[in-house]
Amino acid sequence: MTKHIDLLLTNAAQVVTCAGPGPKRGAALADAGIITEGAVAIDAGVIMAVGPTAEVTGRYTARAQIDVAGRVLCPGFVDCHTHLVFGGDRVAEFERKLAGATYQELLAAGGGILATMRATRAASLAELVATGRRRLEAMLRLGTTTVEIKSGYGLDTATELRLLTAIETLAASMPLDIVPTLLAAHAIPPEFVGQPAAYVDLLCAETLPAARVWWENSHFAASGVPLFNDVFCEAGAFDLAQTTRVLTTGQQLGLRPKLHADEFVTLGGARLAVALHAISADHLDVTPPEDIAALAASDTVAVLLPGVNFHLGSRHFANARALIDAGAAVALATDFNPGSAPLLSLPLVMALACRYQRLTPAEALNAITLNAAHAIGLGDRLGSLEAGKQADVLIVAAPDYRHLVYWLGANLVAGVVKRGKLQQNQGDFNATTINIVDAAGPGQV
Repeated sequence: MTKHIDLLLTNAAQVVTCAGPGPKRGAALADAGIITEGAVAIDAGVIMAVGPTAEVTGRYTARAQIDVAGRVLCPGFVDCHTHLVFGGDRVAEFERKLAGATYQELLAAGGGILATMRATRAASLAELVATGRRRLEAMLRLGTTTVEIKSGYGLDTATELRLLTAIETLAASMPLDIVPTLLAAHAIPPEFVGQPAAYVDLLCAETLPAARVWWENSHFAASGVPLFNDVFCEAGAFDLAQTTRVLTTGQQLGLRPKLHADEFVTLGGARLAVALHAISADHLDVTPPEDIAALAASDTVAVLLPGVNFHLGSRHFANARALIDAGAAVALATDFNPGSAPLLSLPLVMALACRYQRLTPAEALNAITLNAAHAIGLGDRLGSLEAGKQADVLIVAAPDYRHLVYWLGANLVAGVVKRGKLQQNQGDFNATTINIVDAAGPGQV
C-alpha cells in the first residue's frame, strides 16, 4: 500500500545525498553519496525517503510530483560564514587595493572594517533589513538555503544589538534558515584607539551579556538556534589573550565560540579554537602543520574561505589538502562582506576551492552542505538528503553534479525546494522547464 505525501521529485540523473555521519572527514569527504535515476519523497517539509525512482514511486504517491527529467538533485547549500548585514560599500577601497594597499594598511588608516562601521552606525534598522533581504534573495537564487550571519560592523553595544535585530527580522521574513553570530570583537573602534584592553572590558561587561539577553528573548532561542560568539584574532585586531578573554566570557554566558584565525599571521588562533572546543575555526590561510594536526584531532570544523584570497588577488590559499589528508573536518563558505569578499555564490567558492586548493568536486560539495551545516550546529537537521532531515533540495540544470564546479559564472540552479516547498524555477542555463503534475493536471513551474 502506498502512502500519500506532499511532494515527489522523480527521475533525477543523480540524487547527490551527501549523506553519512558528519561532519565528514578523509575518505568520507570524497563520497558524495550518489543515487542514479533517483527520487526524493517529501511530506510536511521533511524528507521521507531517498532512493531509485522506481522504488520510491512504488512506496509513495503525492499531491504534487516534479519530474526533474534527468537533472541533478542535491542538498541546499549552507553558507556557514557571512557578514551579510552592513551599511554602505567599499568600492573606492577596492580600487586602492588594486593599486597595492594592503588590508592592514587600510584598517590602520581608518578604512576597512571601520569605514563600514561608520556607514552601518548611520543606517536605520529598516535600511539594514532591506539591503540584507536583497542579498539573501540573490543567495537563494544561487542555491543557498541556510546562512550564518555575523554582526560586527557596529562595534558598540547599541549598534551590535541593532544588527542582531536585523538578522532576526530577516530570519522571520525570509524562507532561508538563518543562524546569528555576535562578532562585536571585529576591530577596535575609534572610541578606543590605543585602548584595546578597555574595549575588551566593555565587550565582556556589557556587550556580551546584552547579546545573551537579546538571544533569550529572540525567536532563535525558542526554535533551538544558537547564538555564536566570534573574534577576529589577527594582527591589528585582537591578540590571543584578548581573544581568549572574549571567548571564555562568552562561554560562561552560554555562547559557543567561533574564531577567525590565521588569515594573515599566525597568533595561535587555530590551537585556541581547539582548546576551547570552538564549533569552527575560519580562514586558516597560514595555519602551521602542528595546528593542522590539532584541528584534525578535534571536533572543530575548519572553514576555508577561498573567495577572500581570490578577491584580494592573493596566490596563497589555505592548505586544504593538508587539512583533509590529516583528517580535519573541512567546510567552505563565502565570507560575504564588503571589503574582502563581495561574493554571494557558493558554486563559485566550490570552483575556486577545486582549482586553487585541490579539492575534488565531491569534497567541495560535502564542504558546503553537510560539513557547513555542522559548522553552525545544524548538521543533525539539514545539509544532506536523508530520511528525517529537513527537505532543502536543489534542482540542478545538469546531468552530473560536477557541472556545478566545472562551469564558471553560470547559475545552474533551476529550482529550490525549501522545507518541502518549491521556491523558484530559474532556467538560467537554458534548461527546459520542469514538469509538475498535481490535482489540477499537468503544468509547469
